Amino acid sequence: MSESFLIAPSILSADFSILKEEIQKVEAAGADWIHVDVMDGHFVPNLTIGAPVVKSLRPVTRLPLDVHLMIEQPERYIGDFIKAGADYLTIHVEATSDPAAVLQAIRAQKCKPGITLRPATPVEKVVPFLPLVDLVLVMTVNPGFGGQSFMTDQVSKIDELRVHLRQIKSSALIEVDGGITAETARSCRGADVLVAGSFIFKNDYSSAIRQLKGAKP
Repeated sequence: MSESFLIAPSILSADFSILKEEIQKVEAAGADWIHVDVMDGHFVPNLTIGAPVVKSLRPVTRLPLDVHLMIEQPERYIGDFIKAGADYLTIHVEATSDPAAVLQAIRAQKCKPGITLRPATPVEKVVPFLPLVDLVLVMTVNPGFGGQSFMTDQVSKIDELRVHLRQIKSSALIEVDGGITAETARSCRGADVLVAGSFIFKNDYSSAIRQLKGAKP
């Protein structure tokens, strides 16, 4: 477990008309990763971006591109996102009939696989797949829209997952996404990575990132 949080600004809250500049600004402000939310309008009730946008971002930053696929049957598109430059590619356990096969396919294409779950889904649903991943994402909002309030009842999943990862001697990182602020970040002390959108992009980038990094005791 890392001593301080890694911070992954979510470009869902950035100004898309100047996306290159936004990413370069948060990188200069101390961001560790860039988080990219991909929504298909089916798995979640919103539609965002596809692999071509990820491809356009790859030359813009040296930071890892952390791509969260909120899409049905992600196996259809993982190759496109990996070719586009994703470093981490996270799928939902609820989105495919064979999560293990999809995770193995991601790793076979030299990308780091991640698994995540909706707030209503119990941790037990992802436990069988933990040996196959480099990242586990805990959603502290219902996936689909930015700007939602932090769901405190999801924090216990962080500790549950930490126990399971230790049992299998996994070095996978635990990431938290949803309603992250300097205040809610303190509840996530057992995590490694925080995704933050509104808190970073609606404030001074350097100050916001510094506050998030400092929220881990």
